[in-house]
Amino acid sequence: MPPLPIMHRAVFEPFVLSLKGATLVRQWRDDSVAKVGGKIFCLLDCDPGEIWLKVSDMSFALMTEMDGIRPAPYFARAGWVAISHFSPLTDAEIRVYIGAAHGLVAQKLSRKQRQALGLDEPAGDAGQGRIA
Repeated sequence: MPPLPIMHRAVFEPFVLSLKGATLVRQWRDDSVAKVGGKIFCLLDCDPGEIWLKVSDMSFALMTEMDGIRPAPYFARAGWVAISHFSPLTDAEIRVYIGAAHGLVAQKLSRKQRQALGLDEPAGDAGQGRIA
C-alpha cells in the first residue's frame, strides 16, 4: 500500500499551513514540523513518511490498538501517535486528526496568544462554536 497523499511533504505542508495560526519549520532530520503559537501539533517524519500528532487520551488508547499506528517515539507520554501508511485510516481521516491536533494544542495557549493568532471568536459570536 503506497503512502497517502497527506504523507507527502508537497501535500502535508500546504494543508497544515491552511490551519489558522499554523506555522511550519524544518527541524531535526529535516522533518516538516507544524506549530501553533510556537507549540508543535503535528509533524511529517520523512518524505513520504509517518505523521506524528497530538490526540486526545481516548483517541490515543483506541488508535494505538490499530495496525499501522503506534505511540510516537519521544512524544508518546504527551499523548502523541505515529500514523504509518499501513494504518486503516484514509487521507481524509488523517486530515481530520491533524485539525483536531491543532485544536488540542491551540486551546492550551493563553487567551492573549489565541487572540493574537485569530483563534478566538469575538465575544459577539459566542454560542456559534467552531471546531478548531
